[in-house]
Amino acid sequence: MRVLAGDIGGTSTRLCIAECTAGACRLQRTQQFASIRYIGLAQILGEFLQQEPAPSFDAVCLAIAAPVRSTSTGQSAKVTNLPWEIESSAFAQAFGFARIRLINDFEAIGYGLSMLGTSDFVVLQQGDPVPRGPRALIGAGTGLGQAILVWQGDNYDAIPTEGGHADFGPVEELQLELSRYLLRQYGHASYELILSGAGLVRLYAFLRARGASTESASVARAMQSGDPAAAITHAALHQHDPLAQQALDLFVRIYGAQAGNLALTAGATGGIDIAGGIAPKIVSVLGENFLSAFRSKGSMSHYVRAIPVRVITNTEVGLYGAALAAARLSGADPV
Repeated sequence: MRVLAGDIGGTSTRLCIAECTAGACRLQRTQQFASIRYIGLAQILGEFLQQEPAPSFDAVCLAIAAPVRSTSTGQSAKVTNLPWEIESSAFAQAFGFARIRLINDFEAIGYGLSMLGTSDFVVLQQGDPVPRGPRALIGAGTGLGQAILVWQGDNYDAIPTEGGHADFGPVEELQLELSRYLLRQYGHASYELILSGAGLVRLYAFLRARGASTESASVARAMQSGDPAAAITHAALHQHDPLAQQALDLFVRIYGAQAGNLALTAGATGGIDIAGGIAPKIVSVLGENFLSAFRSKGSMSHYVRAIPVRVITNTEVGLYGAALAAARLSGADPV
């Protein structure tokens, strides 16, 4: 069957046309768009479909970085980090989609895991997984996504959450200072304010304000002229800049701690996977500090040591999952 799938995020929107048969999908044409350059998803879809001689699909699934709600006329979502509102019924009418489904982007990643191989992961902790045990997903990018996977029948069903917006729980004096800093700046302190691209920039600003190290003029210029989070990451990994390294180190420790929190909350005896755009770029430093924070759970430290931890390196996993969900919508293939 021929399906249209989308992975819609605050930074990038990816669309693809896929052929799906027997629990697998082959991506035929994919295209990435800078989300912020468009007034809405309809504009992107129109541009993408203009290149199709026969834009007809058995089903459509759009995975969105936002909570998805059912309404009397279909489904709706307001993209968390964009001023976009998406209504399934409006898209069905505008583009002639007979079957359309909206799902959360981390729900799509959960479905897409079944199509990945061992080369699509970097293993941080081997662990001792329980077959068919609950699994979890966490991923920092434009925001912080989280999901829980539970075994249903003969496959995993993905349950999206908004746990990334949960209150930040500091575990050391420096993090207590950070919490107070965030409360002063934003009126609340959540994990997404820290574990995201913008969050890394906040950590850098926090450490700079407390005089942790002197800011490098070259890093300041790079932050002003391009992506600030990318500039900090590059300075930390390749220029050995002290302030950037401290910011990235703090980011990694908090990331590991929250991944451990999610593993405990989900009872993720089947494993936890790290998704999102940031982890693959910093995988070289996602080692001792990440795992030390992940395992630092008091009387439950032995429990999280048995949980496998992997970084997903395949950037198309969300598209695969959305395509599989579209196939399920057509009734021809269960996810």
